[in-house]
Amino acid sequence: MNIRQRQDAIVRSLRRNGTSTVAELAQEVGASRRTVLRDLNALRDEGFVIHSEPGRGGGLQLDPRSVQTTVRLSVAEVFALVISVTSMRAAGGMPFSELADDGLGKIEKALPSDKLHDLRRLLDCLYVGKLAPQVDITDIGEMDSALLPVFETAFLQQIHLRFQYCDAKGTVTNRYVEPQAMLILPPLWYLVAWDPKRQDFRHFRMDRISTPEYIEGKTFLRRHVPFEDHVSPIRNLAR
Repeated sequence: MNIRQRQDAIVRSLRRNGTSTVAELAQEVGASRRTVLRDLNALRDEGFVIHSEPGRGGGLQLDPRSVQTTVRLSVAEVFALVISVTSMRAAGGMPFSELADDGLGKIEKALPSDKLHDLRRLLDCLYVGKLAPQVDITDIGEMDSALLPVFETAFLQQIHLRFQYCDAKGTVTNRYVEPQAMLILPPLWYLVAWDPKRQDFRHFRMDRISTPEYIEGKTFLRRHVPFEDHVSPIRNLAR
């Protein structure tokens, strides 16, 4: 378990069992007593009310009325929220846009400085434009939920991506690319990447990408992507 998973498991255990001891929690999550005590302090800082009763028959109890008051979102989760709101705005007709912007602003302010830095780097890779009317979207499918977490690592560490791609004719090929940008042309989303084999940029519809994985090892440098005039960085549309 990572820290977040372990702390979530502690909260679930306290809700489920009513009363637990530090030793019981440590055994359940596979951590030391000292680690669990640190986790309990962190959870209290986040707004959870956890009572501690000493002595025989005592233990730890979570106040069922207490709730988490601080944000525990990953960079990928916040990134997904930002790009969803911004892409809807780009498509036009987004209701309650000011409230959505205010909410996202509060979430961003609550992020630790390192996560905020990563979020801004991801946003620098995101572009928005308008889809040409002649493009066929009748075959649009769902995007793999694994894409965004894998893309996050590949873009931030500037490492290669490998995935299977199904083209418009249904032919499936294995691709190995350098991810350079994400392009939203509502309702289609594209990965813009440099293909070392073809020595050129390629646009991959993200709903046609499957089994994505990043390849640790050799890194690459960001390239200037020659977008068309109607395409803009998402930061130009941000608050």
